[in-house]
Amino acid sequence: MSENGFECNCSQNRANQFKELQPVLEQYAKVPGSLITILQKTQDIYGYLSADAINYISEATGIKPAKIYGVATFYAQFRLKPIGKYLVMLCQGTACHVNGSEMIEEAVCEYLDIKDGETTEDGVFTLNNVACLGCCSLAPVMMVKSADGDETYGNLTKDSVKKILSEIRERA
Repeated sequence: MSENGFECNCSQNRANQFKELQPVLEQYAKVPGSLITILQKTQDIYGYLSADAINYISEATGIKPAKIYGVATFYAQFRLKPIGKYLVMLCQGTACHVNGSEMIEEAVCEYLDIKDGETTEDGVFTLNNVACLGCCSLAPVMMVKSADGDETYGNLTKDSVKKILSEIRERA
């Protein structure tokens, strides 16, 4: 048993690799029903859930990796691959759908040369369709998340979305 209260047979190297995760595991590793919270906080720290992170969480919590993968793949909020510097979330909710979100998705996919769930080769953009961003009055809408914060863009057209992505790429 380590000083932080949970047992982990991890090498010191792996412990260093996941040092940012230690406070999360100290707080939640032994709390029943806290796996989703642990996964959310892990993804917040590292941007996605790597195989190494899942195995580390398994060792710390005693939850089998297969069960952790089952939870991580069941919920759309979790990513098992790294994302780009900018996460483009396209709303596909009802208001956005009736106002042309499919056309906006087509423009984004064409401009970035990726599909939903993919990352550009240069690692700058990742595209994710989402059920709703809660900005229905701005439909169609997208949100771009980055380390600098979230930016929301509404009343999109094919031309405006390409211009926005071009401006963001210039900042990258």
